[in-house]
Amino acid sequence: MRKLKVSATKLFVLDTNVLLHDPTSLFRFEEHDICLPMLVLEELDNKKKGMTEVARNARQVSRFLDEIVNDAPHNIEAGISLESRLHKNSTGRLYLQTSFIKQELPHNLELGKADNAILGVIIGLQQLQSDRMIILVSKDINMRIKARALGLEAQDYFNDKVLEDTDLLYSGVLELPVNFWDTHAQDMKSWLKDGYTYYQITGPLCSALFNNQFVYKEDDTPFYAIVVEQSETTALLRTLTDYTHAKNNVWGIVARNREQNFVLNLLLDPEIDFVTLLGQAGTGKTLLTLAAGLMQTLESKLYSEIIITRVTVPIGEDIGFLPGTEEEKMTPWMGALEDNLDVLNKSDEAAGDWGRDATRDLIKSRIKIKSLNFMRGRTFLNKYIIIDESQNLTPKQMKTLITRAGPGTKVVCMGNIAQIDTPYLSEGSSGLTYVVDRFKGWAHGGHITLMRGERSRLADHAGEVL
Repeated sequence: MRKLKVSATKLFVLDTNVLLHDPTSLFRFEEHDICLPMLVLEELDNKKKGMTEVARNARQVSRFLDEIVNDAPHNIEAGISLESRLHKNSTGRLYLQTSFIKQELPHNLELGKADNAILGVIIGLQQLQSDRMIILVSKDINMRIKARALGLEAQDYFNDKVLEDTDLLYSGVLELPVNFWDTHAQDMKSWLKDGYTYYQITGPLCSALFNNQFVYKEDDTPFYAIVVEQSETTALLRTLTDYTHAKNNVWGIVARNREQNFVLNLLLDPEIDFVTLLGQAGTGKTLLTLAAGLMQTLESKLYSEIIITRVTVPIGEDIGFLPGTEEEKMTPWMGALEDNLDVLNKSDEAAGDWGRDATRDLIKSRIKIKSLNFMRGRTFLNKYIIIDESQNLTPKQMKTLITRAGPGTKVVCMGNIAQIDTPYLSEGSSGLTYVVDRFKGWAHGGHITLMRGERSRLADHAGEVL
């Protein structure tokens, strides 16, 4: 590769996994240049066959590279400008490895490995451009460790990370300060409408609130409300339905804590089209979502059926191919659904075994289990869609699923970002984290982070100490 001009811009060498994770990463480095070693192009070629997400991304990267190279077919060695009408911020250049860089690697590195060959290219580039910062970008932790052991700069691909610290993720709930009414009750208006009390408040906290955020104050006179409207100086709060009381039970289920009460207020609000639920195992995400879905499908007839899907990532070794139809293949992954249906079905003691069996058959006739693989291109009308284990989805997959929703459809995404099983996804780059952050404040969306486990004292203790 010809020696490049000295520049204040950095040169990022991209590993194959970055391109397979995000094909648009080619245009994410703004004024800095990027370099693709020949081995990266070969690995892309090996990954392009098939219908998996990785294969689709490999083909998309190849299409992007084809467009870029076609714009400057005779000037590849000098670098090709990445700037275009669609990518105006990408003012850097793309360099492809056009010549063999003969570089002696340390003797303890195996010569045949692609990772080591890429590291050899970076060492060679450093010698050619000693006064320029050359950085390896890889999603592979071991690759980054090896690079740093050789004295090379290496970093993760940060562009798709919504947050560096997931503790800063929007929780959907805000505890009001002790002096809230002293500072916000001046010129306050309140009125009753449809059984709810509305409070029009003014004060400094209003600008920090979001639409459909829950606020609470637990003192001598507990106060629970949802933010209906919000501006820099004013906010409109509305009181909630108390689902902790048996008279407001949802398919025999009552809320056991404050957050569960907030969740049911979101799930049973017909004006809310999109709900995200975060929480560790045993916080009641699936049970509450199913109970609210059955109530609105079988009793109020707001939705025609419940559609449940989830990412099929096994915890242990895979058990191979499963026989049967799409629904039968998905059944082993739906143990959580069966467990929760047992709980919801036992709530009616008066019905007896025959009545419970009949109810179970009715419920099953309204619940459809779908695989994520066949969602592309579909449109769901008046459906209640539950996406379980959605922490294992990428932001792109999440977009594909949520955009399936047609008129009258509600989508509920739930998961635990501490249990991500998909390679190259982290708490900060998970599709679930992405939608929580992007949808906050939308008038028809809501989010709750559930904090307290309600499964059993054993499960709660295991969650704390293990």
